[in-house]
Order: sequence, then C-alpha cells, then structure tokens
Amino acid sequence: MSEDKRPDSVLAAEYALGLLEGEELLAARAREASDGAFAAEFAQWQDRLAPLADDIDPRMPRAELWAKIEAAMGADAGTAEVVSLRRKVRRWQWIGALSAAAAVALAIFALPMQQAPDGPSGTIANGPALTQPPLAANMPIEGTPLRLDLTYLPDAHSLLVTAVGLSADGVHDHEIWLVPDEGELISLGVVTPGEVTAHEVPLEVAPRIHGGSQLLLTREPLGGKPPQAAAGPVVAEARFAAI
Repeated sequence: MSEDKRPDSVLAAEYALGLLEGEELLAARAREASDGAFAAEFAQWQDRLAPLADDIDPRMPRAELWAKIEAAMGADAGTAEVVSLRRKVRRWQWIGALSAAAAVALAIFALPMQQAPDGPSGTIANGPALTQPPLAANMPIEGTPLRLDLTYLPDAHSLLVTAVGLSADGVHDHEIWLVPDEGELISLGVVTPGEVTAHEVPLEVAPRIHGGSQLLLTREPLGGKPPQAAAGPVVAEARFAAI
C-alpha cells in the first residue's frame, strides 16, 4: 500500500463528510479513537461544515427511519450520544443534498490549513493556504437531465467528483478522462454513482491540469476501460475553469 501523503486537515475533512471508504475509513476511525489531535481536527471540520447544510433543502427519509433516530435520541441516551447522533444527522443531510456550490465550498475548506498569530492575544487564525486556485467543471450527461460536478484541488492533488444524481445500471461504469495538451488521454478514475468521492491525482499528472483543460466522460464496462481496449463512447465533456 502506498503511503498517504495527504495532510491531516484533508483527511479529517473527507472523514467528516463520509468520503473515506475501506481501509482508509477504518484507519480514520482508529485515529479518531487513539489520536487526540486528529479527533480534534475531525470535530472542528464537523463544526465548520455543518452550517453549509443549513441552506440546503432537506431530503426527508422514511417515517420509520426517523422513528429509529428519535428512539436512539430518547431520554435513555446520554448527552454525548445525543450530540454524536445529531452530528450524524447533519452529515446525512449534507451528503444527501450536496450541490455544486457546496462542493466548491468543500474544495476550499479541504485545502491544507495555515496557522498564524492573530494579534497580541496570541490566538491562532486558521484559514485555507491557497497557493493555486481550485478548478471546477460542470459536466452535463448527454441525453439525460443529470450532470457531474468536478472540483480539482491542486494543492492537495485531489479531484472531488459529485455524482449524487446518478444511479448504477449494473452493466456499465463511467470513466473520467483528462485531455492533455499533448499525448494520449489520461484516466482520472471511475465515477461512483450516487456519491461524492475524492480521487487522488498522481503527481506526474497534476502539472498537466490547468484552467481550460478538457475533460471527457466515457461509458465503459463495469470496472472501467479494460487494459489494451480503446476508450468507450463519449457521453459528456467539459472544461476546467478557475474558481
């Protein structure tokens, strides 16, 4: 397994939004339980991101799910458990209704944080250390009302793909491609339908992404383009623009 180069602030932000999966998710849970600094970073990201869900129209779950939540938050639940459950509800609302604007906000928040003295009191001011502006692209999918929202974080070498409206058909996957200024298409990963996912961009690919870079979306067999096969039909395209 390759060593994770992402800063803790990026991992904590992705963990707070439920973007981690598999071994990364298990590792984050273990760190939350054993690493006080990481747990504090995670809690801070939850607090920072929660207000962004206030202006999003909630998607109401089934009545029986609310009954289970209310039962878990009943009089027998401890204060800490109630706080934890309320945070989870906010996160569910966030993930279920994530919009392009919220994805852009996450892109800015998820960059490495800088710390600097703030006045004579010696308090610390946290803010995004933007050395390169994020890039965004809106990709309508041909023949459907659906679209992908893509946000690239140059400083974190991370591509956030918002595919909340898409659903899997069990037969095909969709793959994102960068059209470089020179050379062949470069795969940026397979879309995960119905979710917001973070794709790591290899260091050798990152310098080839810039404002105006063209992106393509192709329809492929499950798992993405097979080795030695040509890319599938193009179903959408877009270009990155600086935010």
